[in-house]
Amino acid sequence: MSTRWRRAPIFLDRDGTLIEEVGYLQRLEQMRLLPGAAGAVRAANEAGHPVVVVTNQSAVARGLISEDFAQESAAHLSALLASAGAHLDGYYYCPYHPQGRAPYDREHPDRKPGHGMLARAAQELNLSLEHLQGAWMIGDKRSDLETGADLGVIPMLVRTGYGRETEADLPPDFEQRGGRVFDDMVAAIAWILGRG
Repeated sequence: MSTRWRRAPIFLDRDGTLIEEVGYLQRLEQMRLLPGAAGAVRAANEAGHPVVVVTNQSAVARGLISEDFAQESAAHLSALLASAGAHLDGYYYCPYHPQGRAPYDREHPDRKPGHGMLARAAQELNLSLEHLQGAWMIGDKRSDLETGADLGVIPMLVRTGYGRETEADLPPDFEQRGGRVFDDMVAAIAWILGRG
């Protein structure tokens, strides 16, 4: 692992994991951090974990938002976290969906559960793909839990957002991959940090 990082990466889904689930977020005022989320990110920052958001944003492909808004919402999220002394080391979104509108109407390796966003993060954070083994992916949907499965990324389900529904239909290899279920992202990150 790069000497820049003392700990393995923590990958976070956005909607329903880090911020409240509102369906398709289309206005900045809809974006609200979940309780304790900023403090959990700050604690991971202080412990030396790179914290990276990887989020499917099919609202772009569906014509509900523009890419400009997708980028504006990323900056807004960073500002919300910064106001609490926390920061993201990376933010990646996938605007593609096979049933979307052109030019976004296609499968893309960035779209979760594909690991394209994780691979880009590894490159930009100066990590090899091998170093993603033992990284964590925290999310509320099955696509989050399956992201990075082929890279050794450990899935962590939170019960916020769509998490309770997802818990009833966990991937068959969830426990084999070290998967765990937590009430929220705060508890998931606390568990990670408690491992030393």
